[in-house]
Amino acid sequence: MRAVTVGGALEAAAARDGAFLHEGDDTITFTGFDELADRVAAGLLARGIGRGDRIGLLGPNTSEWLAAFFGAARIGAVVVPLNVRYRERELSHMLGQSGARMVISVESVPGFDFAAYFESAGLPAVHFGAGFDALATDPAPESLSAARAGVGPEDPLMILYTSGTTGRPKGAVITHRGVLASASAQAEHFGMRGDDVLLGHLPFNHVGGITCTIMAALVSGGSVALLPAFSPDAALRAIERHRVTFLGAVPTMYVLMLGRPDFAEHDVSSVRLCMAGGSNVEPALADAIRRAFPGAPLYGLYGLSESSGACVLSPMDDDPETVSRTLGAIIGDFEARVTGPDGTVLPAGETGELQIRGACVAAGYWDMPDETAEVFLRGGWLATGDMVAMEPDGHLVLRGRKKEMYIQGGFNVYPVEVENVLTTHPKVAMAAGIGVPDEVLGEVGRFYVVPRPDAEPPTADELAAYCRDRLADYKVPRQFVITGDVPLTPVGKIHKALLKEGDRPVST
Repeated sequence: MRAVTVGGALEAAAARDGAFLHEGDDTITFTGFDELADRVAAGLLARGIGRGDRIGLLGPNTSEWLAAFFGAARIGAVVVPLNVRYRERELSHMLGQSGARMVISVESVPGFDFAAYFESAGLPAVHFGAGFDALATDPAPESLSAARAGVGPEDPLMILYTSGTTGRPKGAVITHRGVLASASAQAEHFGMRGDDVLLGHLPFNHVGGITCTIMAALVSGGSVALLPAFSPDAALRAIERHRVTFLGAVPTMYVLMLGRPDFAEHDVSSVRLCMAGGSNVEPALADAIRRAFPGAPLYGLYGLSESSGACVLSPMDDDPETVSRTLGAIIGDFEARVTGPDGTVLPAGETGELQIRGACVAAGYWDMPDETAEVFLRGGWLATGDMVAMEPDGHLVLRGRKKEMYIQGGFNVYPVEVENVLTTHPKVAMAAGIGVPDEVLGEVGRFYVVPRPDAEPPTADELAAYCRDRLADYKVPRQFVITGDVPLTPVGKIHKALLKEGDRPVST
């Protein structure tokens, strides 16, 4: 699968046929889905969308979302996957910076009218439902065949936005080759089979959903039980109903599922393998997962948008202690190294930055040459920004993050993006955020806010509401500390290391 396009991989799967998507009471085969993708591709061509054009894609995990994704991929259009939790500030930047020509989207969600926003932004939109049905026309064989033939493995497949240390989201350019390389390496590593059923609950605008789930099923011939979004009750019911065999989730999701009082009433005996990504699984939770899914060993996964998906996985013969202690080891024919501040490759046991090389590495950041040069290095190496030590046998142990990112409920959050919003509040002079431990979400944001001297101090509720109107809900801080002073470095910057060491009262 590593030398083909996503459209070609779907065509190959259709030739084998079999079930691909389980959605409610419906099952869609690879053959049926291949035909639907062709119809959507033809509809996009009829609207003037072609190779290299960017289109936004916004909605829950549904077969329609996937048909739009594969239809665009089939003609070389570049998908900009968006989260329904994004708001105007985020959408405006991502759609504007990528130069999207149209959007395929839900009309609204509680609290936000996407249709009205796209109309005000002057961006053509096709909405799921009747609008999407009209888009999926009968193929025009000649034009579609020509468009399909023009797509190559190195072409951009999607621009996946990830926040950065500057607070300006960067669009990782993931190619057809990159996403198939990561998915194939994962499928081969775990021995995924045609009779495997994966739970499709991780969001499709994230590599966990699109690469580690959908593409892994595609290259292995397995099927996916779709959930529009994660909830512990819906996940357990889907596992039981569709006899899910491969369960990938972030630690927070396992906490929520295991915390259901009716967990024991669900038959989860079909699960043969559990995978945890996003952060290390601490030993007590790992033990609880193994007891809850007794026939399924637990393995760790490490990957990022810039690696198109998984690049590090627990070896299959790892014992439980090793799985909890390490990220795993490099997979497939990818390479890993650990470097010091000057770029020197460090020996086993020493802590430095993890760098990855291989077909999975993205092609850079969209239209951001300076940021690309900082992360995508000479020789094809990707600087991950994560600090690790490599053991003699190749296992990687996470030591910390070079960046200030924390992971709240499985979602990466960069404090500077939230700080940039908070400091526009009329009552706020300074703001600084850090990640702090949380039993359910793994980490949550704690933000220290210094009020303006000429204003009444803001309340935590006021600040949370302000953020909620301007940011995706998973970026909204869970804790605020309203304070008259914060520790500063000699050059006058907020000293976040001292904030992490401090013990201050918290307003939630």
